[in-house]
Amino acid sequence: MPTNSFTRRAFLALSAMLPFAWSTRAFGKKSSIPIGLEMYSVRDPLKQDATGTVRGVAQMGYQGLEFYAPYYQWNEAQAKDMRKLLDDLGIRCFSTHNESDYLKPDKIARTREINGILGSKYVVVASVPEISSLDGWKQVADLLNAADDQLKTAGMHSGYHNHQPEFKQLNGKMPMEVLAANTHHDIMLQLDVGTCLSDGVDPVVWIKANPGRIRSLHLKDWSPDKGYQVLFGEGIGKWPEIFAAAESVGGAEYYLMEQEGSRLGEMESAKVCLESYKKMRV
Repeated sequence: MPTNSFTRRAFLALSAMLPFAWSTRAFGKKSSIPIGLEMYSVRDPLKQDATGTVRGVAQMGYQGLEFYAPYYQWNEAQAKDMRKLLDDLGIRCFSTHNESDYLKPDKIARTREINGILGSKYVVVASVPEISSLDGWKQVADLLNAADDQLKTAGMHSGYHNHQPEFKQLNGKMPMEVLAANTHHDIMLQLDVGTCLSDGVDPVVWIKANPGRIRSLHLKDWSPDKGYQVLFGEGIGKWPEIFAAAESVGGAEYYLMEQEGSRLGEMESAKVCLESYKKMRV
């Protein structure tokens, strides 16, 4: 879908229903929204030394984190040890990234248990099999709804994290539009800003079209020549506008820095990105 057509439709809808004003605090000013790290950003150190890597992330100044799919292989004792470490460091596990199978009826009980131990609030689906129809995306929505019914009994909710396919046209609609329209409001639509930008969709327009549902954002930048290899703030992301929309309309509860790779090592990239974020927000 061309960006302009999406923008016009979203703008017309929002004009009637969203009398929100831009927040001066959100527009590039210091924010009370906590900043965490998507641990896929430091996946190699994490595999080698999970405890040391988490300690390093906390020492950088991150206030929390999001574990990605391998966390699911931890046993109960390992999960409890990690939770103790997080508590000792004064940081939180905001959410986890999951394969869609982890939310299915045969696995949802274990998923709920291990996320409960870690203190996670959102169980986010970030990986689904290839889907070629809008009906297929509606089935994903059904899975998220059913899982949410199971998770909310423990104070948690399901969520969905977009990649490129979700913002590409499929039979006249974007899959993300299908997911937004067919899931409960409690289900978070976690916005990966970089993949949204790479598809030519304006993240600010998307946030404003889904008030209260963009409760976390992956602060991944993107540029036409270097793709996701740019560090935070080096790509085309209009971050002051994105933060303003996220905090005044989107319902942002926390941000997550994500870096798929760069000219620096993984830990150094995470550190430099956080420094850039703090300079932008002061």
